[in-house]
Amino acid sequence: MFTIGKLSKATGVKVPTIRYYEQIGLLPEPDRSAGNQRLYGAETRETLSFVRHARDLGFPIEAIRELLVLARHPSASCADADEIARRQLAEVRARIARLSQLAEELERMVHHGAHGTVAECRVLEVIADHSECAHHDHPAD
Repeated sequence: MFTIGKLSKATGVKVPTIRYYEQIGLLPEPDRSAGNQRLYGAETRETLSFVRHARDLGFPIEAIRELLVLARHPSASCADADEIARRQLAEVRARIARLSQLAEELERMVHHGAHGTVAECRVLEVIADHSECAHHDHPAD
């Protein structure tokens, strides 16, 4: 059995995050010691490690919840898990594209604003006026 602190060390997940995962039902309610201390078994450690790795891969909580349900049915088709992973891959690719555009915009700002005074600073102009961005199709707020 693991206390919450030992579970945290074993998985690399912070104590408040473990409590949060319990609160939202991603982890089961733990057993309690006579002193009301949370006690976790090996199965919870494995589940928490799974959740941590899925979070590291960028999966949202709801997708992780779906994956955990699928994992409880080892003889079922893997098609649903594949689809969840495909959705995550598409999201990662979209994020990479947005970050690439952001990098290009920041490069333009830096190269055009690397001289002069603050009054003529291109970096400050672009940040102050969203329409000055070369990629002004991204949301302002």
